[in-house]
Amino acid sequence: MNKPVSDISLRLSTPLKYGSPNLQKLFDHIAEGSSERERDRVLPFGQIDLIRQSRLGALRIPAAQGGGGSSIRELFKVVIGLAEADANVAHILRNHFSVVERLIRSPRDEQSHKWQKDVVEGAIIGLATTELESAKVGDTIPATVISPDGDGYRLNGTKYYSTGTLFSDYVLVRIADTKGALAATVIPVKREGIELLDDWDGSGQRLTGSGTTNFKNVRVESSEVIFDAPDVGYGVAYQNTFAQLFLTGINAGIIAATLKDAAALVRRRGRSFYYAPTERPVDDPLLQQTIGQISSNAFAAETIVLAAADALDLANDAWSNDPSNSEPALQAALLSAKAKIVVDELAIRSGGLLFDVGGASATKRSDNLDRHWRNARTLASHNPDSYKARAIGDYEVNGTPLPAKGFF
Repeated sequence: MNKPVSDISLRLSTPLKYGSPNLQKLFDHIAEGSSERERDRVLPFGQIDLIRQSRLGALRIPAAQGGGGSSIRELFKVVIGLAEADANVAHILRNHFSVVERLIRSPRDEQSHKWQKDVVEGAIIGLATTELESAKVGDTIPATVISPDGDGYRLNGTKYYSTGTLFSDYVLVRIADTKGALAATVIPVKREGIELLDDWDGSGQRLTGSGTTNFKNVRVESSEVIFDAPDVGYGVAYQNTFAQLFLTGINAGIIAATLKDAAALVRRRGRSFYYAPTERPVDDPLLQQTIGQISSNAFAAETIVLAAADALDLANDAWSNDPSNSEPALQAALLSAKAKIVVDELAIRSGGLLFDVGGASATKRSDNLDRHWRNARTLASHNPDSYKARAIGDYEVNGTPLPAKGFF
């Protein structure tokens, strides 16, 4: 199931770039066995190693620094293709690309350059932000804290939903110091005192390693800590829009995968429903209509996601010219929220339509066709559409800006 990396000839002298013919080779290899991996819970370590080798994670690093130099739109085109191949692998990389976006914006100090250089060389970055014990609405001070230790710090705490960290080289940890100042640190996952647990048991996205990360007296250097500021890291307005749209991009890819499986299911069917209008399922106009609906959903979802990605590109350029101007970022957040509401519905609906072309036999666990619905439903559940829609409605009626932090 997991071919050796050397078997697919993707040894490159430079990071994989958008538009490279090797990109489809990468997707094809990752797609191979993806359904069986998900069904049998075989974690995709080999596929992530392949991504390291291809250095796909450096797509957004500027070309002058050895990266792929891709736009946000180009990156999201890749995300959709990767999610079509394996939604779990795409989700594993969500936090990596989100952290890279912050690194691109961070002060160009020696530490920032080192992190970016490591990404160019293939490093993958995970995330440890959420704490299950936190019950407050809105901004909270993490219980995961750094305390002074000589010229650096010691880190202690527990995080959950650490998506991708199990497969990563580094992890970004959301922290507070002993005075409550908010910050983040990026540290190697193999550093002494870090424990990664594969205890995620969700109904969908089962292979993302979205479980617990424990930090026990972990040494953190002063240079590895980034304190929040209005123009730095988590302090930037609408800094989380990229991560939100990334999930929607994965759902767009899931619809494309659903289309592929639905069309293949009709083609291989040897018999049809008792009351079908044709002998052969491939000639059945009702089944053709259902496939056409899923195909249209896939087109609409990709188009919507890329339109929102265009807005993110514009917002990124505007921030580079004037960090105090948050209006383009607000518009990008609005489009991202609207995209989620529509694409989530299309993905969940498409996952259900697949069974309309296969009947009861399509529900066999061995075929694992239900993974598309389960994965789309799990991704959509990250941030309920109802909260997004209410905030959009408040903006349309009253001109109230979306929240600049959190899940927008």
